[in-house]
Amino acid sequence: MTVFRNHLFWPAAALIALLIVNVAFTPGFLSIRIQDGHLYGSLIDILRYGAPLVLISLGMTLVIATRGIDLSVGTVVAIAGALACLHISNMPDQADAVGVAVAVLIALGVAVVLGLWNGVLVARFGIQPIVATLILMVAGRGVAQLITSGQIITINSPPYKVIGGGYLLGLPVPVLVAAAVFTGLAVLLRRSALGLLLESVGGNAEAARLVGIRAGGLIVAVYAVCACCAAIAGLMISSNVSAADGNNAGLWIELDAILAVVIGGTALTGGRFQLGGTVLGALVIQTLTTTIYTVGVPPETTLVSKAVVVIAVCLVQSPAFRAKVFRRRSRPSIPSTATEANR
Repeated sequence: MTVFRNHLFWPAAALIALLIVNVAFTPGFLSIRIQDGHLYGSLIDILRYGAPLVLISLGMTLVIATRGIDLSVGTVVAIAGALACLHISNMPDQADAVGVAVAVLIALGVAVVLGLWNGVLVARFGIQPIVATLILMVAGRGVAQLITSGQIITINSPPYKVIGGGYLLGLPVPVLVAAAVFTGLAVLLRRSALGLLLESVGGNAEAARLVGIRAGGLIVAVYAVCACCAAIAGLMISSNVSAADGNNAGLWIELDAILAVVIGGTALTGGRFQLGGTVLGALVIQTLTTTIYTVGVPPETTLVSKAVVVIAVCLVQSPAFRAKVFRRRSRPSIPSTATEANR
């Protein structure tokens, strides 16, 4: 059927299935209530805590569309949170909104520089993306720990708290920020030729260069955007806990982002990409994490359970797997030798 071939069908089906499992264990799981003018409920929590992963996954989608990969987004998360919290902790008045804005700009500026560094290594020096970003993944984690002096920096800043825990128009600020970034990227890439250029570079970078597309500049810009998305996610994460942990913040989140992109229907071989599918993939992973805790899976088997579900979703998405499992093709009968002799 045509609906099964839609790239959004399977991640949406997986998300619905996970929600049904949660409802079976928690009857009021889908209920949403209004308290003090704000929306609360398990679904709101999934959107709120899944917003950082959505942002990182969107940036990762653009990188993968160019046939690249960015393993350093978790490190950028840690560095951005560490820089912002360090600046705020040194402020005489942590409630100063202007000082908090400066801290946010510093974190975003450094993140863009780190993204440009990755892009230059890949586009200008021809280093494999997995190697170029692995360098920053390893070294950057040490930089984050140097910024925090190996300690957890705690702050008490109401303006900074809004980034990860605030509400606007009844909705969590992280959800609104993630929605704004998604809308901006969707309009920019799908309502202009930029999306086609990006897919052309990912499909065949050399052919794109020969027809006049500046593939190198586009790749550098994509890595910078990915790092900026990771920095925003880092600000959300550190804001939500009012602290910066250079060692554990954003640890392994790059793997969840890659899984979200794959679940959403974007191939790791580059070319065509699916922003909407990526958002669904990120929500599937966040809902899966919530489901694991709701069902009561032992903590020591959480990662294994998560891996089993993710691989199941990926297999169901595979046309080749569905063809072998769900479509039983009848084999033509081979006539016997005696029958052939009688003919």
